[in-house]
Amino acid sequence: MDVKTGFFYLFSVVLLFAAFRVVTARNPVHAVLFLMLAFSQASGLWLLLQAEFLAMVLVLVYLGAVMVLFLFVVMMLDINLDTLREGFWKHFPLAATLGALVALEMAAVLMSGFRISEAPKAALEVGQLAPQVPNTKALGILLYTEYLMPIQVAAAILLVAMIAAIALTLRQRKDSKAISASEQVHVRAGDRLVVVKMDVVKLGEAPKSAEAGAEVDASKETKQ
Repeated sequence: MDVKTGFFYLFSVVLLFAAFRVVTARNPVHAVLFLMLAFSQASGLWLLLQAEFLAMVLVLVYLGAVMVLFLFVVMMLDINLDTLREGFWKHFPLAATLGALVALEMAAVLMSGFRISEAPKAALEVGQLAPQVPNTKALGILLYTEYLMPIQVAAAILLVAMIAAIALTLRQRKDSKAISASEQVHVRAGDRLVVVKMDVVKLGEAPKSAEAGAEVDASKETKQ
């Protein structure tokens, strides 16, 4: 076994372990950290396949931006784990059914051997020019010629997901302490500040109001 094969098995084992821990981790922060580990191992596999551009994009975009953002969001949210675990067994049959369906679909694809009748023309051209064309340019030729429509569909789906996330975030919450801007503009200065006139009191002396209150209490006691 050569060095390249050894690194392949190493990255694969760590990737499978990290993916398993993403699903089974009880703490959401730990799940995000394991997901970051899985992405790093996937970038190592891309490097072994001589796809340097995809490996760098995976590290810079997902590990450097997306997953760090996820980590900060999860750490800032006050997630009640007990509440999340209450409906686990209630939705387990549906989750198990969907998981089995996905597993059967993946098995069907793998057992078919990825049979392709005809390769795209752009892929054949890139394959012929592989020694002269850089990795990034070859990927760009395929994305913006033969696979332009899937790229546009993926962009539309991501746009809808972004709009849905913003809409869910901007929902009015009962525990929000935000104040309406129109109410702030129409507030009068007299409602914000009240000036109370008080007598000057020297150090060690009680206020006159307190002395008067004490005299009133004493007079009531004597009358009783």
